[in-house]
Amino acid sequence: MLPQFIDAHVHLNTRSEAKMELAKKYGVSFLSINTDIPFFEKLKDQEQVIHDLLDKYPGSTKFITSFDTQYWNTERWLPHALAQIKKGIENGAVGVKIWKNIGMDPVIKDLDGNFVLLDDERFNTIYQYLVDNDILLIGHQGEPRNCWLPLEEMTVDSDRDYFSQHPEYHMHLLPEYPSYEEQMKARDNILKKFPKLKYVGLHLFSMEWSIDEVAKRLDTYPNTMTDLAERICHVQLQAKENHEKVRDFFIKYQDRIIYGTDVIDDGQITEKEIARKFERLWKAHWDFFATNKTLEAPEFKGAFQGLELPVAVLEKIFYKNAIKTYGPFEHIKIN
Repeated sequence: MLPQFIDAHVHLNTRSEAKMELAKKYGVSFLSINTDIPFFEKLKDQEQVIHDLLDKYPGSTKFITSFDTQYWNTERWLPHALAQIKKGIENGAVGVKIWKNIGMDPVIKDLDGNFVLLDDERFNTIYQYLVDNDILLIGHQGEPRNCWLPLEEMTVDSDRDYFSQHPEYHMHLLPEYPSYEEQMKARDNILKKFPKLKYVGLHLFSMEWSIDEVAKRLDTYPNTMTDLAERICHVQLQAKENHEKVRDFFIKYQDRIIYGTDVIDDGQITEKEIARKFERLWKAHWDFFATNKTLEAPEFKGAFQGLELPVAVLEKIFYKNAIKTYGPFEHIKIN
């Protein structure tokens, strides 16, 4: 593995230390993304955890702030959301997250009872504020496209297993919700309307099923980046079918792709288990990107070959692009 890299998509919501000690061992810095998720602590409490970790491990972690939908459909909502953004940036956040609850939460509707999507005009003031103040927006919209497919048509076993056990989140069974295509169109509409908006399309722009679709967004919206968090298995599946095409994609877009795992450290498993999860993922992902080993993934059946990307490309994906996007990380030195 590289002697230093950045896991630029994690959720460090506990003060446990095993993960931080492991990161020191591997020369890893973190980008922790605070998100308005119902089962997470409140945004201000997530931020406090990061500051507490930084007190003990200075320079180890950067963080992203966010805003919630408290006071939605009232005049108080927008001032409240802007105040959250401003406070987060003042406290050291390097960007703002907008999450999939916009478009998928049945509570967030307009006064006529329609789902609100990313291109609802009420968000325009926020987008313009970010542009005017040169603040980065990162976005996770929708779910993997598999969420909208029947179980038998899903491409990876991990999605099939999850949605078979949680039909309440399986969009194929909920036709009254916005479609996958509507979610993606709303996101693209914002990128068209605000071309100066600095944006990271998380999870391969939520288009993990097709690197061709990801490439189209990177080509169409030059002010954007993307990350790999929790979607590497989908890339591996495509590599199983066409190794050369996937390898060429990473070489062509080597300046636009950021590594991250999306590990959630929320106390549901022990701190040692979280550390082991990080270590397992880092090693498995490194084998895929850096070697030509014949590999297998738990998410689908069949073998695929590692991409064996050039070192210069690996350095960009594993840390240089994160620095370019999120700013310098104290413990990461650019050669």
